[in-house]
Amino acid sequence: MGERIADLERRKAEARLAGGESAIERHHLKGKMTARERIEYLLDEGSFQELDMLSRHRAHGMGLEDNRPYTDGVIIGFGSVDGRKVCVFSQDFTVFGGALGEVFAEKIHKIMDLSLSLGLPMIGLNDGAGARIQEGVVSLHSYGGIFARNVKASGVVPQISVIMGPCAGGAVYSPAMTDFIFMVNETSHMFITGPDVVKTVTGEEVTLEQLGGAMSHATKSGVTHFVMPDEKACLDEVRYLLSFLPANNMEEPPRGERSDDPDRLCEDLRDILPASPNQPYDMKKVITSVVDDGDYVEVHSHWAQQITCGFARIDGHPVGIVGNNPAVLAGVLDIQSSEKAARFVRTCDAFNIPLISFVDVPGFMPGTDQEFHGIIRHGAKLLYAFCEATVPRVQIITRKAYGGAYVVMNSKSIGADLAYAWPTAELAVMGPQGAVEIVYKRELQQAADPVARRAELITEYTEKYANPYAAAERGYVDDVIDPADTRKKVVAGLRLLRTKREELPRRKHGNMPL
Repeated sequence: MGERIADLERRKAEARLAGGESAIERHHLKGKMTARERIEYLLDEGSFQELDMLSRHRAHGMGLEDNRPYTDGVIIGFGSVDGRKVCVFSQDFTVFGGALGEVFAEKIHKIMDLSLSLGLPMIGLNDGAGARIQEGVVSLHSYGGIFARNVKASGVVPQISVIMGPCAGGAVYSPAMTDFIFMVNETSHMFITGPDVVKTVTGEEVTLEQLGGAMSHATKSGVTHFVMPDEKACLDEVRYLLSFLPANNMEEPPRGERSDDPDRLCEDLRDILPASPNQPYDMKKVITSVVDDGDYVEVHSHWAQQITCGFARIDGHPVGIVGNNPAVLAGVLDIQSSEKAARFVRTCDAFNIPLISFVDVPGFMPGTDQEFHGIIRHGAKLLYAFCEATVPRVQIITRKAYGGAYVVMNSKSIGADLAYAWPTAELAVMGPQGAVEIVYKRELQQAADPVARRAELITEYTEKYANPYAAAERGYVDDVIDPADTRKKVVAGLRLLRTKREELPRRKHGNMPL
């Protein structure tokens, strides 16, 4: 038995150095952690239980039969984050450049199946060169198995993708179907086709970083949700994000310790709005004033910044927040902001996280560019997402709530459970100036002094319509509140709504306007 134990230990030692010491050293010289080091850093100390450590590929040709390292380039297993079980895989760039082959994929299939059957979050640490060319179409077929499992697990268990190196070609589609994507600045890259192919096909000159770097995807494409400065910061943020998410769609989000007085007044909110309704302010300051300890984790912070989405806690419970941000483009809704918010709303709804919307929206972005690129269809995504959400929903209107954009932002008419307005709220079909120009067009044309008459009519319209009281009279808002009481109202509302249960009609699935 002693000899066999010694043989086992030798094989496992070889597996731990699968890519060889020189490959590991080269990896470290790039400032990158190894696949195992990433898992050890992410998970609670000593909690990781590896599966299929001694797996090896069985492919032949192109010299593969003479190079059969243990693990086959990916490490899988389970462990815990803050005591909560998770499943994880970590691609090993030191073995075949992290390229995916049949056995590599089978291992990922196994841990994804385990994640789904046990109802545990699935975390993928990606650092690979795509499909293993030597294994040909087998690699492509194997990718399909991963994609199918991503879809099957969608909305059932949280899926988190962490891009810690290259992720190219078909490999990008698995992260794209997960709930959250993390990237490391100047280290991570995602693209369908690389710079060389782009130049050959289109003639465009583009660098790797410009095409698929973290900040490109954070600011331009909206592919990535979080960008962090280094690998450790990235893994720390993954751990923190998990603290807001349940293990699966049948559980409630984990409650933290209540560290902030639920009855705390937000007196700073009485003075947060500028004197002029046309002046900007930062909605994130409103949000941080209301939530526990001012702690707000923004998602997609660099993309479509006229709307802000993120996680916080209120009364110790996780909540999802969607807010128009007048500090950027006046908080107007456009294609990108609608998509950003719609995706976030659906994620929260899937995992039983209550939604709070902070509304200050002048409308949808006008212009041919928006219309021709489908603002109707894309804006409908956000409308659809709120309409189908069955979690507790609270709306806070701080200032402008104009037209269809107000309806889309979680109004009572589309199912908000509670709606509150500040005294500064303006609920109307459109802004005073636009309304006057349309309604009183002929009168203004005939007026002796059109400018003075226009100013009078705008003042009249503002006093009569640009306020919350007509809506309050009809019950379209449940109360007009002192801004300082916003936190108290939200806390009380969410306590009431904690037992909310709502069932959607039986159907295969809805037909969202994609």
